[in-house]
Amino acid sequence: MAMMVEVGEDGARNDEKRPAVEVSDETAHQISTDPWYQVGFVLTTGINSSYVLGYSGSIMVPLGWIGGVVGLLLAAAISLNANVLIARLHNVGGKRQIRYRDLAGHIYGRKMYCLTWALQYVNLFMINTGYIILAGQALKAIYVLYRDDGALKLPYCIAIAGVVCALFAFGIPHLSALRIWLGFSTFFSFVYIVIAFVLSLRDGLNSQKRDYSIPASHWDRIFSTIGAIANLVFAYNTGMLPEIQATIKEPAIKNMEKALWFQFTVGGLPLYAVTFMGYWAYGSSTSSYLLNSVHGPVWVKTVANVASFLQTVIALHIFASPMYEYLDTKYGRGGSPFALKNILFRIIVRGGYLTINTLLSALLPFLGDFMSLTGALSTFPLTFVLANHMYLMANMKKLSVPRKAWHWLNVLGFSSLALIAAISAVRLVTVDSKTYHLFADI
Repeated sequence: MAMMVEVGEDGARNDEKRPAVEVSDETAHQISTDPWYQVGFVLTTGINSSYVLGYSGSIMVPLGWIGGVVGLLLAAAISLNANVLIARLHNVGGKRQIRYRDLAGHIYGRKMYCLTWALQYVNLFMINTGYIILAGQALKAIYVLYRDDGALKLPYCIAIAGVVCALFAFGIPHLSALRIWLGFSTFFSFVYIVIAFVLSLRDGLNSQKRDYSIPASHWDRIFSTIGAIANLVFAYNTGMLPEIQATIKEPAIKNMEKALWFQFTVGGLPLYAVTFMGYWAYGSSTSSYLLNSVHGPVWVKTVANVASFLQTVIALHIFASPMYEYLDTKYGRGGSPFALKNILFRIIVRGGYLTINTLLSALLPFLGDFMSLTGALSTFPLTFVLANHMYLMANMKKLSVPRKAWHWLNVLGFSSLALIAAISAVRLVTVDSKTYHLFADI
């Protein structure tokens, strides 16, 4: 069933000057079924995915101790505030806004509906690309532990990772169906974070000297700092909060705020532990994939890399779910999600989507650059610029002058940061593309 969505009395724009946006309430996925703690684990799975093994190198090395620690804590506080704003807009217009694009379309109109949709899927596509790179790196790290002959190259590992991610996607019809897999994901995260933490601690205690200087020339340091700031934003945000909130039981806003506080308090502790310990142990020489820096028994490092690989397969499904929801709703057929026709549909459609992801991952396997580019192009606009501006527009008549000024300051400030970070990220990709050939084995 389709309906016409318009801004209500609390909207700030004149409905007569803006065409209504036709959106569908229908979805092939489940709505209002999950308790807040399950959603909290979905969010925590995202921030404690294998990406955390790269933050020592991609955030701490360019920023140093003061910049890195303050940056991570400040980014967490700002991100929590922005996500709470989005969560509180979930019932604008008297109905649940189950998609980010529906929320933007309700407040702004069709042009922003389309632009938000484009930004979101660029964001999620690039996050998924990064996950496949991570999974490929884990597989290669396992191989190198036993045979360092160069026969199994990173592009081959990425291809294997893409196949495994696709097989998992075929069997999990929607986000709510992850349930028990979220438990496995938490366990896998615990395994590789604890191992990376303990081995880094041991290496740090045995090391005589560590260099914490920020390596780079003047201009390189400026661009690497900007890239690290984009990575700070990337670390905490999903770019798909309304889609995740759609699965939570009523009262949706209250329960989502519980899940967000869980994410940014208890959920953030593992991220801090492994990021700070990795940088303390190895300083400016920290690898972009921490498990490549640690020393220890081969079997222990193997377990850590296997856990990293498996957790990445699960986490990718979370960030691919909005694309799956769109495709399943628009082109899929009804009935049981495990009916043969629906399984074949998922094989064809999701398999095709992940094939494109895998090809790009193998073509340009520069993980840190993807994190910076994703943060700049989509995470900044979606999580900070739009969150503040949408909240401002939806509550214009209710907000005091100081609060309006605060939200406008956020809009302008984060818009400027997004532009600067995008320029820096494109430069990083360009430089690395010259340093490494396509399908590089790095």
